[in-house]
Amino acid sequence: MTITELEQAVTQLSEQELSRFRAWFDEYYAQLWDKQIEEDAKSGRLDRIIAEVNEEYNAGLSKPL
Repeated sequence: MTITELEQAVTQLSEQELSRFRAWFDEYYAQLWDKQIEEDAKSGRLDRIIAEVNEEYNAGLSKPL
């Protein structure tokens, strides 16, 4: 299936089907994002950012959310 075919199929969904598809896709995309973050953390790609955040926190430059 091509992207164009997929786009056309999505436009043919009823409101209820579109809502269900969107919920499924949101969950699917969240899982992909979580997997990418996990891989980045394991590979050390986030080490520099984490170190910077820790330095700012230790220097009192952060604020509670």
